[in-house]
Amino acid sequence: MLAPLQTVLTTERRPLASLSDSIEPWRRLAAQAAEPNVFYEPGFALAAAPVLGRDVEAIVVWSADTPRRLLGLWPFRVGARRYAVKLPVLMGWTHPFAPLGTPLVDRDVTIAVAASFLDHIAGDATLPKLLLLPLLDESGPVAQALRGATERSGGAHAAFGRHQRAALRPDGDAADYVECAIGKKRHKEFKRLRRRLAEAGPVAFEMARSPAAVAEALQGFFALEAKGWKGAAGSALVQDAELRRFAETAVDALAREGQAGVAQFMLGSQPIASIVTLQSGEGVWSWKIGYDESLARFSPGVQAMMELTDTLLADDTVAFADSCATPDHPMIDHLWRERLAMADLMIALRPGAGFSAARRLETARRRVTAWARHTRNLLRR
Repeated sequence: MLAPLQTVLTTERRPLASLSDSIEPWRRLAAQAAEPNVFYEPGFALAAAPVLGRDVEAIVVWSADTPRRLLGLWPFRVGARRYAVKLPVLMGWTHPFAPLGTPLVDRDVTIAVAASFLDHIAGDATLPKLLLLPLLDESGPVAQALRGATERSGGAHAAFGRHQRAALRPDGDAADYVECAIGKKRHKEFKRLRRRLAEAGPVAFEMARSPAAVAEALQGFFALEAKGWKGAAGSALVQDAELRRFAETAVDALAREGQAGVAQFMLGSQPIASIVTLQSGEGVWSWKIGYDESLARFSPGVQAMMELTDTLLADDTVAFADSCATPDHPMIDHLWRERLAMADLMIALRPGAGFSAARRLETARRRVTAWARHTRNLLRR
């Protein structure tokens, strides 16, 4: 238990990259966070910043006692024209490789830190007073604290993009979780497919955990991803030198802290499915998955995820796992049966006509995006 805070909190605004001088306080905050977020851990965030967040800053909250403690960290960027009109928005930092935007907040002072974030923005004349925090767990303590602080200060808030994301957080006996989730008939069918696959060579499941093993297994994941549809589309990580370097740097940094692993479903000496996992506190994120599409009839990706599920359920250090998946995912939604209630939180520190306009514009923007995505999927089919 931390000692009680002696004085008020202090806040500052800094470029995210400059926080490389505060790695240890940052790590301690991540370990003490009310809601873990591996994508805001220093190992991941500092690797991503040069590629995916060159303009990202952070509001950081410190205790005012001695020695001071880092109690809150919220990475953000300012968008000047999100709606094709001049309406600046302070955006919480997410990107295609970081599907969670929950600020790091010390669990012992969650409400005070949330208020400090908003107070700092309100008092900074150069920052927008319209905020959008993507991909929060709506029921989590940080989202609740931010909504409460907004209401107490006379602001307003609204939620967009509500959806359910598959998660692993069983309440009861986890011994037969996979079979109960998918049903005895399908479970039996996957066992039959595994026996058929074993006719081509020894089948095994391995979990790489040491930094050296993780680095080697990550290269196997890259190769699988490049062989599949992402490689054909030119979007595999290995096809972009900057993104590959980011992934290698981030995974290596986390592996050195015991926070990264690579699950591998092996046929002989070759991985035919690979899942990169990241961990922060008691949470695990199923970050990336790749499989040999030439063996799709044996469902190697599902086989790997079933094995990983059993591994996570047997790990006493893991309380929950986030799939990082899109809504209604055809595979993971049937295997991991718990759900995270995700949403994007809009906050107006000075509500009025501007907030009403922003809500309408955000709604319209999402409708256009959904229509474009639907049209693209139709064309692909």
